[in-house]
Amino acid sequence: MANVLIIDDEEAICKLLARPIRREQHHVAYALTLKQGMTVALDGSFDVIFLDVNLPDGNGLDALPDFKKAPSSPDVIIITGAGNPDGAELAIRSGAWTYIQKPPSLSDIILQLNRVLQYREEKEQRQRPSILKREGIVGSSHQLESCLVQVAQVAGSDVNVLITGETGTGKELFARTIHNNSFRVEKNFVVVDCASLPEMLVNSMLFGHKKGSFTGAQMDRAGLIKDADGGTLFLDEVGELSLGHQKEFLRVLQENRFRPIGSNREIESDFRLIAATNRDLNQMVDSGQFRKDLLYRIQSFNIHLPPLKSRPPDIKEMAQHWINILCEKQGIETKGFSPDFFETLISYDWPGNVRELIHTMERVFTIARFDPTLFSRHLPTKIRVHHARSLANGSEVENERKPTESHIDALRRLSEVRESAVLEAEEQYLKDLMVQTKGHIKEAIRISGLSQSRLYSLLKKYQIPRS
Repeated sequence: MANVLIIDDEEAICKLLARPIRREQHHVAYALTLKQGMTVALDGSFDVIFLDVNLPDGNGLDALPDFKKAPSSPDVIIITGAGNPDGAELAIRSGAWTYIQKPPSLSDIILQLNRVLQYREEKEQRQRPSILKREGIVGSSHQLESCLVQVAQVAGSDVNVLITGETGTGKELFARTIHNNSFRVEKNFVVVDCASLPEMLVNSMLFGHKKGSFTGAQMDRAGLIKDADGGTLFLDEVGELSLGHQKEFLRVLQENRFRPIGSNREIESDFRLIAATNRDLNQMVDSGQFRKDLLYRIQSFNIHLPPLKSRPPDIKEMAQHWINILCEKQGIETKGFSPDFFETLISYDWPGNVRELIHTMERVFTIARFDPTLFSRHLPTKIRVHHARSLANGSEVENERKPTESHIDALRRLSEVRESAVLEAEEQYLKDLMVQTKGHIKEAIRISGLSQSRLYSLLKKYQIPRS
């Protein structure tokens, strides 16, 4: 028996859909607003959510990713009366199981529900994959975990992979992770930076050459494609290849054979291709800048890395991780972190993504080398200015929203607000305590002033691991 949630502003529709689902012996709940539906979804354990698009308090498509983050990781079926190709595409790209238009046939509803439940059951029964070697990939956000699931799925196969994302999101790191978790791990991981290949030497660097084949060719050179034989060839910024070189490389992918410059015979190279780009290759195909046939070849599997600004939890984890690494390298005691340090970091947009964050932490460490605790003051001025402006803008918005008699009654009691704030602060303190002490209970007791039994009780209360 499955748990199903229906979110639709028409109660009659909810009851209509619930009837056949209950006949299938499933438990059904329904909600009439987006807010109510989100509350029910987060509090419950649902397998499937039927989600309307046009709800009184918001758009279901916009909230779809949040429903996917619910503890039970439910599958979402979009159901709406507004037929919209763009909406259908957005639903699928956001992770919906399917997109059904109203009025749906009840048999179609049951058919889709049974398919989802079959998929979930088979997924649950499949043997769990071995632990992924993810050295260097730091974070635990929903977005990052989704990418790692894709890495685990593709690492055991040999299909070509295209990794997309903004500059600095870690595309090469993810490519190496795929290689390190594949059966090719004992062979070379060869990086080709397509953006910096000298135009006159591209063929020589990729395909190799024979001694004397051109001026300066004083010895045989194997070439990067041959260096990757048995291993992985990583084409970074593949969108920068010229159309001529795209054509040449397409043949290599099709045949796994090529001819070095000056040679009268072809040689083979058995490599796995991973490519990466920060450009929209489909748009480049439309404008004639990238070959469609090559795009089909390189994107058998696509992993899109989200920008850092969309993953606030990872910003804090990565900052702590890199500061701890720098402290260990320099033989310096691990530093503490003031709450305002993380508040300022998280408010920043990080246009340079992970790469910019790492460089920022290196700068912070240099400035605060002998300071035991890091404060917002240690961060670069531009980041602190951004945070200050955000706070100022927030104050302006709050001033415009001064309470009126119509909604003062909706405010919570002061005691409830105080209790909520205390609980939140207490939980954050314990998390920071465990990070700073690296899970050493005696040190945590010394710093916090708590008894051992009280510390254990609080860690259990907030489900915080000791290490």
